[in-house]
Amino acid sequence: MQGADRLHTVEEYYFSRKMRELRLMMASGKPVINLGIGSPDLPPPQRVVSALVSSLDEPHAHKYQSYQGLPELRQAMTAFYREHYQVHLSPKNEVLPLIGSKEGIMHISMAYLNPGDEVLVPNPGYPTYSAVAKLIGAKPVYYDLNAEGHWLPDIMALQQSDLSRVKLMWINYPHMPTGAHADYKFFNELTAFAKRHDILLVNDNPYSFILNENPKSLLKANQSKGVCLELNSLSKTFNMAGWRIGMLVGHEKHIANVLKVKSNMDSGMFYGLQMGGIEALKCSKLWYTSLNSVYEKRRKLIWSLADKLNCTYDSNASGLFVWAKLPEYFKSEEFVDILLKNHHLFIAPGSIFGSNGEGYIRFSVCAPDEQIEEAIARIK
Repeated sequence: MQGADRLHTVEEYYFSRKMRELRLMMASGKPVINLGIGSPDLPPPQRVVSALVSSLDEPHAHKYQSYQGLPELRQAMTAFYREHYQVHLSPKNEVLPLIGSKEGIMHISMAYLNPGDEVLVPNPGYPTYSAVAKLIGAKPVYYDLNAEGHWLPDIMALQQSDLSRVKLMWINYPHMPTGAHADYKFFNELTAFAKRHDILLVNDNPYSFILNENPKSLLKANQSKGVCLELNSLSKTFNMAGWRIGMLVGHEKHIANVLKVKSNMDSGMFYGLQMGGIEALKCSKLWYTSLNSVYEKRRKLIWSLADKLNCTYDSNASGLFVWAKLPEYFKSEEFVDILLKNHHLFIAPGSIFGSNGEGYIRFSVCAPDEQIEEAIARIK
């Protein structure tokens, strides 16, 4: 029995393959330090865990749940947006809880893209954007991001390209993997561009609270609500990556279209996870301050490691990663493989995020101080 033709358009996710290699090395006794994955190693707020545990005795906790999530969860999500982004949304029809924001990328694409449609995808950027486009028969069209342009798309260059088949554009600020910021002036220019060309603009926004004092939402940009959607997540902000709780916010017509897809793909989010999510979204400023104090210390250690490897980096970047430029003449994957072989240290190669990531590596701050210090000590 042959697999579907669409399987020929994608490969197994790089980190899926690489983690198998790391597990084999560790099983053979190699002391591998993993600084490649952005999976938070710190615990969620205790109140979140307590809410999950206490919810398990509710009589309806183990039944199917609403496809749209609990009303209380939608209210908590819209209150979160109102408090932190000054964006006002209706909990009734302008927010959709997701089983992780990654599924939202698929649902949005299925709701809006036909075979042959084109999708603007950042280079470098999250590989899932292009993989999903290919799986549903659309065509990813890569737009360049580079250090000279502060890792922002060149709107003038986009204007001069053929946009006749472009239906959707992915952006991601604070940006992964580079940690670059976008301001509201840029968001306003980009939403105006999307409106002129009838393009649905989607911001993937899971990193706005990590080592970033000024969280921003695309939905606060001028004229954004009818032309924009935004994905957000509890994974990074509250150390809940394995809980798979995300959200999609935007105009009610877009939310309704995505719900048509989503309601045919799952049977609702587990009640206990939703109750935990509600508590997470109520966290005070103290939570963000304490979380970032840990990451600030780790990031300084990562900078020291990057210095020892003769790499350069932007100390003003945000997010869970340090994006570092390699010395001249080094290739990303070759450099990473040498580190892994000689020092049992894994760092993500920039090239897996697109051709413009060649010559860079990405460090994660999701490792204890002691592991990062050990990594520094291994580099002679």
